[in-house]
Amino acid sequence: MPAPTPIIETRGIARTYELGATSVHALRGVDLTVQSAEMIAVMGASGSGKSTLMNVIGCLDRPTDGTYLLDGARVDRLGRDALADVRNRKIGFVFQGFNLLPRMSALENVELPLLYDRSGSPEDPRERAAEALDRVGLADRAHHQPNELSGGQQQRVAIARALVTRPAVLLADEPTGNLDSRTSVEVMALFQELNDRGLTVLLVTHESDVAAYAGRTVELRDGLVLRDEPVRGRRRAAEDLRAAPVPAGGGAA
Repeated sequence: MPAPTPIIETRGIARTYELGATSVHALRGVDLTVQSAEMIAVMGASGSGKSTLMNVIGCLDRPTDGTYLLDGARVDRLGRDALADVRNRKIGFVFQGFNLLPRMSALENVELPLLYDRSGSPEDPRERAAEALDRVGLADRAHHQPNELSGGQQQRVAIARALVTRPAVLLADEPTGNLDSRTSVEVMALFQELNDRGLTVLLVTHESDVAAYAGRTVELRDGLVLRDEPVRGRRRAAEDLRAAPVPAGGGAA
């Protein structure tokens, strides 16, 4: 039986930026293979290349050299419009700062990516947005604006927005960076639940306790992969939540 096609495969990926007379080598030849339904933490110090790698994987940037296959199709040499189409269909993004529009409801924020959908899907965007909010446990907050939600709830809305296009890969850039410790674990529990259902999750984090919830850690240094190994003793966020007392006044999510 043939081996399954990796969802992500990079071969010798390099990215160089020209800053005047100076060349900055952000990536120097990265080989990375990610199978469907993996959950990977990408780590590294500032300047290690982890954000550049995520931008390439997320089709926000193109490599200077090397090959990138997403879901079996080569994307590293696509034009801007074609790259944007792949990004909108295949990738969901979650950011540290939530990036919600303040004057729109949770439901309207989640619905936004579908306004750029050129697939011609007959499905009702509003119904798909409501389905995504329900998936992250916020069906009862659909008509609340961001300032009426806690930080954890805002991040859940951002995750629902990433899920509404039904992506193949979810990329999360420091998704717990603006959250308190318990709410961070609650968000990681949601990521693990989504991963258990078959979604591929890659998250950038500098926190080892957050990376402990992933199944595999990839550490970068100076634009190269320094370490790529399974997480030993992987933690389950739902179990940690059950074991930890709830702060006075209830949880923050």
